[in-house]
Amino acid sequence: MSDATRALASFLAELRYEDLPEAVVARTEDLFLDWLASLVAGGGQHPIPLFAGYARRMGPTSGPVQNLVDGTDTSAYFAALVNGAASHVVEQDDLHNSSVLHPATVVFPAALAMAQEQGKSGRDLIVASVAGYEAGIRIGEFLGRSHYRIFHTTGTVGTLAAAVAAGKILGLDRDGFINLLGSAGTQASGLWEFLRDAADSKQLHTAKAAADGVLAACLTADGLTGARNILEGDQGLAAGLSRDADARFLDDRLGERWALSETSFKFHASCRHTHPAADALLAVMREHDLKADDIESVTARVHQGAIDVLGRVDIPATIHQAKFSMGTVLGLIALHAHAGLAEFHQIPLDDAAVAAFRDKVTMQLDAEVDNAYPARWLGRVDVVTRDGRTLHGSIDEPKGDPGNTLSRAELEDKFRRLARFAGTLSEDAMGAAIERVWTLHNADSVTPLI
Repeated sequence: MSDATRALASFLAELRYEDLPEAVVARTEDLFLDWLASLVAGGGQHPIPLFAGYARRMGPTSGPVQNLVDGTDTSAYFAALVNGAASHVVEQDDLHNSSVLHPATVVFPAALAMAQEQGKSGRDLIVASVAGYEAGIRIGEFLGRSHYRIFHTTGTVGTLAAAVAAGKILGLDRDGFINLLGSAGTQASGLWEFLRDAADSKQLHTAKAAADGVLAACLTADGLTGARNILEGDQGLAAGLSRDADARFLDDRLGERWALSETSFKFHASCRHTHPAADALLAVMREHDLKADDIESVTARVHQGAIDVLGRVDIPATIHQAKFSMGTVLGLIALHAHAGLAEFHQIPLDDAAVAAFRDKVTMQLDAEVDNAYPARWLGRVDVVTRDGRTLHGSIDEPKGDPGNTLSRAELEDKFRRLARFAGTLSEDAMGAAIERVWTLHNADSVTPLI
């Protein structure tokens, strides 16, 4: 076992709520509300009812844990499965830039499920969630850019992040976390190929990551052993899933650098790789008072990761696939100044104006942008107008990044917008849910959540 793995496991075992700075506690509550908004909005969207139906068919008909999609009570495993799927489908959940990991959609379902099963407090939920974020982000950074080209990091690394969160609720010691990483790591999976077919696998990735994390934690607590060097071993994760793994990330400033605080909120309801260009285009149009008809072409200058993911989508066949189309997203921005849930769901996929603008958009690899990625996601666009001008847009911190973050008022507004989109909560219930999250650090119990 490497010193880095040993140090990470020790940190996870020893982490206590009292170790967390107030800003980290507050940020965890911010991220939790943002996650809950995504879950509420996604509960009724395809394919989430399939997951909820599967849980009703295969899982218990009662239990100590809430399936937040349909309000039923079930086991921790099946609640994590459904809640993990639902919180990723509308593409509004958080992202950590340098690990290219969506932590919330895997960490919070697992942490909440185990906290409800074990009757834990809000503080227990918070410290478990922080542990999941800190481990998941560092493991994502460790696996590097080569991993993300083929593997959906939120599915692969997400399994380990969820397991750590659940394991923290169960009070694992250092040796327990070492075994836990082994059992979670051997289950890690998730491939990007689904994008070519507009398939539903992305939600399966997060569902399985959250649920398999719970599985690994419970079995580890009962005595199951796992590979002790799953991260760096000759036949471990790095050997099989990466070409540029760097173990220095695994124990990077543990207890000093709070990676959770580096996580970004998603402002647009689309793949995060589209956000920098969307913000840059919006800035150019506002600065020069342009309308969509004034634009002849747009070149989005991007990093290679954007090309690897977004380049798979030509003409989107589903709403979800449209969120991975740079041309569609920029078309919505140009025509409607927003690329939110309302635009994606109310404007037809074959809308002539959006399709026409989509055809004006190309992506081009840019050395500056690519060299900055994944630590920074720069937005650069070149806009050619019909009157012959070439205009340049530049955004260094897209809306939602830590340096351009969402305030609590903006997070509350986002929660209400997403909840209204779903139509499942009254205004009073929305207010109560928000208040519940803002007081998690004082809650004796997290059951029920809503």
